[in-house]
Amino acid sequence: MDPQTEIELQAAAFRRLQKHLMEDRTDVQNIDMMNLAGFCRNCLSRWYQEAANERGIEMTKTEARESYYGMTMDDWKANYQTEAPAEKQAQFEVAFKENVTDRS
Repeated sequence: MDPQTEIELQAAAFRRLQKHLMEDRTDVQNIDMMNLAGFCRNCLSRWYQEAANERGIEMTKTEARESYYGMTMDDWKANYQTEAPAEKQAQFEVAFKENVTDRS
């Protein structure tokens, strides 16, 4: 497979994952994703921001999240986010530390 086709397929797969998480499964909470898989929608938006910044495109965390979510974080939270019980929040602290803050 030529490199351009591979890039296009990877981009299509990313767009499908984004659609799945943002339209098909809005019921799945970020905290559950992070606790089970070590990443969530916010991670995907951060990776998008990092890719832009690596290419010299200035993008803030807020801009990346709005681009990924298709709305502001306040709107997402109001429409889809539920309050997580203390047990899930404690699990999240561990998952976040292991998967986000301890990155090398």
